[in-house]
Amino acid sequence: MELLLSSLKPGQSARVTCVDPAWTGAIRLRELGLVEGTEIKCQRRSPLGDPALYALRGMRIALRRADCARIRCARLPDEREEAAL
Repeated sequence: MELLLSSLKPGQSARVTCVDPAWTGAIRLRELGLVEGTEIKCQRRSPLGDPALYALRGMRIALRRADCARIRCARLPDEREEAAL
């Protein structure tokens, strides 16, 4: 099921499926390694909910909710869900 990166809650992981190519910020994110197929994990949100901290490719980046709304991903099961299977 595809969803927007902005809908991930802290502790949830996903695999990037699409970054809006018409968006000018997509170039910066590609340079950082945020491309299709990249695993990304929401680590935490600021007290007011924006921005959020994401971990990918051994680094952490903070992204605003408006930017995350341009990134589509497929949610991966977290450790608790995998243990239940």
